[in-house]
Amino acid sequence: MAKVILTHEVNGLGEAGDVVEVKNGYARNYLVPQGFATPWTRGGQKQVDQIKAARAARALHSLEDAKALKAKLEDGKVKLYVKAGLGGRLFGSVKTQAVAEAVSAAGIGEIDKRKVSFPTPIKSVGDHSVDVRLHDDVTATLTLQVIAAK
Repeated sequence: MAKVILTHEVNGLGEAGDVVEVKNGYARNYLVPQGFATPWTRGGQKQVDQIKAARAARALHSLEDAKALKAKLEDGKVKLYVKAGLGGRLFGSVKTQAVAEAVSAAGIGEIDKRKVSFPTPIKSVGDHSVDVRLHDDVTATLTLQVIAAK
């Protein structure tokens, strides 16, 4: 097992600043080369403390922003125009990046594509529910209206 310090959030593993133990190959072949983690050292512990302090400062002030953005997201529908074939079937599926861009274009606010998740893949036109994790304690359910582009 290898001990690493996460520098970015990794789903199912932890957030930036967490010290986690993972299998050697996962750390060596994925986390470190992708820049998601650095090997743990005693000197690296200072880096962990700095990341955690910065995260705590942002969290206090972003909780209020997250609650305000949640209210905006849950108020109305966000329209997304995509290419679709006969019967309303999409060519592929809706990506998280497209949802983040649609929210921004609607003037609601900026969201991170990594915080968007779909209960099931969106492969047809119509209204769909999308979960957006805005903060550790705040999750919004967005109604996405997928419309076939002409």
